[in-house]
Amino acid sequence: MSKLPNLERIREHQANERTFLAWLRTSIALIGFGFAISRFGIFLRQINAAFTQQETTVNPLFNSENLGIFLVVFGILTIALAAWRYNQIFWQIEQGNYIPKRLPVLIMTGVVMIFGLLSIPLLLIRNQIPQRPYTTPKQNQSFHIR
Repeated sequence: MSKLPNLERIREHQANERTFLAWLRTSIALIGFGFAISRFGIFLRQINAAFTQQETTVNPLFNSENLGIFLVVFGILTIALAAWRYNQIFWQIEQGNYIPKRLPVLIMTGVVMIFGLLSIPLLLIRNQIPQRPYTTPKQNQSFHIR
């Protein structure tokens, strides 16, 4: 197969770069969501402890911190995959034998769906906040207005 004209090859390289930048934005979003989910879980536990004056129990395996860590790691792996895929396609364009592959897209779709499904129980499971009995504030006995 002959090499593509220079203008056509330039367009293909620009499309490859746009695709790489889209994967980069996706990975940044995954890292950001992972960080936010992890820190927000800690924040909610601290708020709960402040209101109830009790430590909350956390599942050691299935909690927001672990889900956040997995999302951050997956975002980092996504950056690595995007860079590898960009370089692979770059050389295929240069050699004039580009063959599109659907497997990376299907894998990313599946993993993001799995993380989404894993986050649903975290949204549905709520720690029951025990109701503190309401007590009237004690009045200072030494101070009376007459």
